[in-house]
Amino acid sequence: MKKVTKAVFPVAGLGTRFLPATKASPKEMMPIVDKPLIQYAVEEAVAAGITDMIFVTGRTKRAIEDHFDKAYELETELAAKNKTEMLEFVRNMLPKNINCIYLRQPEALGLGHAVLCAKPVVGDEPFAVLLADDLLDHEVPVMKQMTDKFDYYRCSILGALDVPPADTASYGIVKSAPVGDRLERIEAIVEKPKPEVAPSNLAVVGRYILTPRIFHHLETVAPGSGGEIQLTDGIASLMAEEQVLAYRYLGKRFDCGSKLGYLEATVDFGRRHPEVGAAFSQYLNTLENA
Repeated sequence: MKKVTKAVFPVAGLGTRFLPATKASPKEMMPIVDKPLIQYAVEEAVAAGITDMIFVTGRTKRAIEDHFDKAYELETELAAKNKTEMLEFVRNMLPKNINCIYLRQPEALGLGHAVLCAKPVVGDEPFAVLLADDLLDHEVPVMKQMTDKFDYYRCSILGALDVPPADTASYGIVKSAPVGDRLERIEAIVEKPKPEVAPSNLAVVGRYILTPRIFHHLETVAPGSGGEIQLTDGIASLMAEEQVLAYRYLGKRFDCGSKLGYLEATVDFGRRHPEVGAAFSQYLNTLENA
């Protein structure tokens, strides 16, 4: 099986939890300090050796395309004002070998449907899925950790972490058995079970490496609530014929799909920012001592 060189970014969601900020701007373009969430996710994929970035977008997501496109007017203005450092940053935001591909999801029919929209581009290759809402922070990017595991095990791998038992109703939860370093063989996966019926507290978060066989299962799985095609259901069906592993990744997760998680990420990354980190930390200390 080939190496993972393609990543799918499902970015068609409406971001209703952040209204009115997301009324006219994609939630994936919300910045953590000075970089939008989608750029953190793309940079994570680049660090894993992925070269084809496939964005499954919706009608209100043109800003994502513009962000990764060449900005002639901006570059001309920066050059005229001799802002060389900023000009180089804008021009070299992504390596030259990276391809950005944009597909339209015509209806909001679930995460599984969004992934299925990428089938014509992914073809018969393994691929990654990254949800920009989940900002994962570690010196070894999480997707790089996962592609290294994939190169050895050659099967679908889901990023996972242990959550408090009371929170299982917010995640896909797996029943599993250990197979190796931080790896579990998934025996069952349940979407958002109540704590009293959850098979464990090991939750799937927004990182996946999937074999192309997943497309067959997403095409044939029955729609769930709201008529949506759930990626979890497709993975559960895939498990009947292929091994699927859960990987307890190294790193810290910020749930930037929630206001609290977004604020936590802003503070954490703000304190470490090379330009404003020291001054921001000093300001926070004044609040703590007030």
